[in-house]
Amino acid sequence: MRTWVKMITAATTITVIVIAGTLIYFQYFARKRLMISTTTSLYDTGLLDEIEKVYEAKYLVDLNFISVGTGIAIQHAQQGDVDLTLVHSPSLEKEFLTQGYGVCRKIIAYNFFTVVGPTADPAGIRGLNVTAALKKISAYGGNQTSTWVWISRSDGSGTHTKEKSLWQTAGFNYTIISTESWYASGGGKMGETLLKAEQFSVYTLADTGTYLKYFKDGSITLEALITEEKELLNVYSVIAVNQTCHPHVKFDDAITFIKYLISDEGQQLIESYGKNDYGQSLFYGAVQLLKYNSTSQIVQWIENYAFINGSECPPQYIDNHPELYN
Repeated sequence: MRTWVKMITAATTITVIVIAGTLIYFQYFARKRLMISTTTSLYDTGLLDEIEKVYEAKYLVDLNFISVGTGIAIQHAQQGDVDLTLVHSPSLEKEFLTQGYGVCRKIIAYNFFTVVGPTADPAGIRGLNVTAALKKISAYGGNQTSTWVWISRSDGSGTHTKEKSLWQTAGFNYTIISTESWYASGGGKMGETLLKAEQFSVYTLADTGTYLKYFKDGSITLEALITEEKELLNVYSVIAVNQTCHPHVKFDDAITFIKYLISDEGQQLIESYGKNDYGQSLFYGAVQLLKYNSTSQIVQWIENYAFINGSECPPQYIDNHPELYN
């Protein structure tokens, strides 16, 4: 009798182990995996970690983020290494769409770039607009013999693309100015660039989200000297990789993720992220704003800066998903 009891107990234990193992397998190894290339200015803030935690629990999909500059993020998407890309450079995004690699572009959020620098502000830019500030930084730098005054990411990222356009708007030839002795190139990712700017006590361009995180964490003491003006607008978009170019991509799953980001829940998550820790939102949701507040100034700024041929996604790139734009 005891032998039978032992055999039944052993069989029950084995069955429980097999069932548990099967559940673990399907939970962790058989789940869908979505590959997303993204900009470091989003990733470094921790927002994507929060989105990943909520989304994975709800949809049982593993989100895998590749955090690089926008230029490289788009290259990953062009090569079919990812299923979608989450970036912030309208000019590069336009090329991505028109070359046929991307579809279903949606603007999901915005904040602003900021010019940060040492509290002493040796170039005297505090209170100026960004064009006047860059002119003063250049003049100040020209009077230095061997000291850096400005550090750039110089990595083809969305932030670097914005920086180049700001120098050009201020009347400078970027190719020439980037070779000046006071201009330091190769800052690295956004967080790394901020740390180098802190180390050498120089100016740089940063997105507000990453700056606030590093400032509030005590990693840097740099001051945000110029903030929230039209020329410093920073707009984030998500784009699915075109399955016609890369049939292996998980296109339907990419669309599901886009729908989550533009949903009320997704937009609220974006909007509320950072409020408790930093005293303000690091990002502002753009979906409802664009849908219902067409006459507001910020909407006009977004349309002028980030729309492509008059819309966030020209009709030929909607790819049979008009529901994303209703």
